[in-house]
Amino acid sequence: MTTRLTPTAYLDHIRSESARFRAVLADTDPTAPVPTAPEWTAADLLWHVAAEVQHFWTYVLETRPAAPTSETYSEPERPEDATYQDLLAHFDELNARFIKTLEQTGPEEPTWSWSPDQTAAFTYRRQAHEILIHRLDAELTAGAVTPLDPALAADGIDEILDVFYGGKPDWARFTGGGQYVRVDAVDTDTQTWVELGLVSGTRPNGDSLEDEPDLSVVSQDEIPGGTEPDVVIEGTAADLDAWLWRRRDDEGIKVTGDKDVYEHFRALTNQAITDD
Repeated sequence: MTTRLTPTAYLDHIRSESARFRAVLADTDPTAPVPTAPEWTAADLLWHVAAEVQHFWTYVLETRPAAPTSETYSEPERPEDATYQDLLAHFDELNARFIKTLEQTGPEEPTWSWSPDQTAAFTYRRQAHEILIHRLDAELTAGAVTPLDPALAADGIDEILDVFYGGKPDWARFTGGGQYVRVDAVDTDTQTWVELGLVSGTRPNGDSLEDEPDLSVVSQDEIPGGTEPDVVIEGTAADLDAWLWRRRDDEGIKVTGDKDVYEHFRALTNQAITDD
């Protein structure tokens, strides 16, 4: 069962989650620390989403399919004298431009990304999850958390495990070790299977990677018949998505199975990642 949403649904979520993100931060002390990013304030979070995320992906879409480089793309500089209202207005401008650009870009169009998916569909999906998690950051900062959409969160489980923790460049070779973890979103009746293993390969700069612990999302038809997972992790889609993104603890999440396999899985998935 796929967790993927339609491009239209992803775009709708980008609109609604952006609006919620903005509304929450508009009523928040700009100096309030962000619990999930202690080095940031609410104002820093607002600037990050507007200027460092949505501005960048707008540029990617507008100049498709060329890859951005340090010579062709310049990140906006944050004015030292900008007020919080200035930052909110800046977000409004960049967010509107980003959404309009997405509306004018077909998901099938060739577009650069840092993933193997070189179409605009990647941006639709990635940015729906990006703003969902940063909306949660804003709400945690304000102390006003609201539910995450279950269908989007279920897809978020697959995305973080497959694209971030399980994603590999072309030069990398994954060898499965026959240990499986199944992540069950109980409210959406969706499951994500993960195999633990090792990755090796030679980077473009010549450096070698040899048998480093890694994981890979696998479909059920790739798993030998009769195989049972070594570990099952259960929770609601929203709880699991936020937990994997290190936005909440494991309260309410049920784990059964081999303790060592679980601890190996958590060591691989409990790391800071770049989520843009």
